[in-house]
Amino acid sequence: MDQAPDIFSHRRHWAHKLGTAPELPMSRAQMELLGWDACDCIIVTGDAYVDHPSFGMAIIGRLLEAQGFRVGIISQPDWTSVADFRRLGAPTLFFGITAGNMDSMVNRYTADRRVRSDDAYTPDGAAGRRPDRSVTVYAQRAREAYPGVPIIIGGIEASLRRIAHYDHWSEKVRRAALVDAKADLLIFGNAERALVETAHRLARGEPIADLRDLRGTGFMVRGIPAGWTEIDSSRIDPPGPVEPHPDPYAAAAPGCASTQAAAEAEAVPIQFHHRPRHLDRGRTVVRLPSYEQVRDDPVLYAHASRVFHQETNPGNARALIQGHGDRAVWLNPPPHPAHHRGTGPGL
Repeated sequence: MDQAPDIFSHRRHWAHKLGTAPELPMSRAQMELLGWDACDCIIVTGDAYVDHPSFGMAIIGRLLEAQGFRVGIISQPDWTSVADFRRLGAPTLFFGITAGNMDSMVNRYTADRRVRSDDAYTPDGAAGRRPDRSVTVYAQRAREAYPGVPIIIGGIEASLRRIAHYDHWSEKVRRAALVDAKADLLIFGNAERALVETAHRLARGEPIADLRDLRGTGFMVRGIPAGWTEIDSSRIDPPGPVEPHPDPYAAAAPGCASTQAAAEAEAVPIQFHHRPRHLDRGRTVVRLPSYEQVRDDPVLYAHASRVFHQETNPGNARALIQGHGDRAVWLNPPPHPAHHRGTGPGL
């Protein structure tokens, strides 16, 4: 198992000479007190800004600062206009978008779809300070404010929605977050290493469209790159009819039809599916059923969900691709186990 490089092995960005900020700035006035003319990275979050490691954006912000970057925070912006997203000016590297410590829909609604009366991550518990599906809304507003600035989405909301998924509140299958947010990059899971690598490579002048080799990231593509082998997900786990779950409380008398059917099912030998062999897993991508297919077919939705979870083991997971219209979402494997040396939640 390869050893992950030290997260501080990168040469620090030049802005480390400006020192450590008492708190990450949230206004132009605070930036001027620090002697900054611009932020390198701006983190937009649906939570109140608390400079404490229990908040993902505080961890990420301070980690990027330790790497030498100037980091600003836009906390709970007014999403009805672009004014708040221009509060700190345009970042020199990227916007980092997160809904906060909680999924915004869980934060705003109960399981019965009733609007919650308070928000534990807002001052005084005030409700209504973030929009539904905050990652998508914030990313769209940031793009509107500064069209040419790269946008990276992350955190629990983006991570859970990185492929087509069932949405409890609208009762339909929705597209991957990348598609609706129109972001350049999605970083899922523990984001520290991928985000630090991204920031340094962007600072060296590398276009974000070229960052395609980082584990734990997702992006939009139009085809399979050269040198990759594509296999259909049905070769890994053949889709089939969804059998109804038996009622564990139903009592069946000996010799009845249900008991006989169960005995006959047990007598059928298990058919093991032979997975493709002799393929370089590091250069193999598994194609999931497209968004349009899983939207219209519950069996394919269940199949895609199963394969998606099978390919989440950091030690041997393969890349995944899922079509959304004329483009597709490409997901690199999760970070290698040796890379899990971060300090907390993702972006």
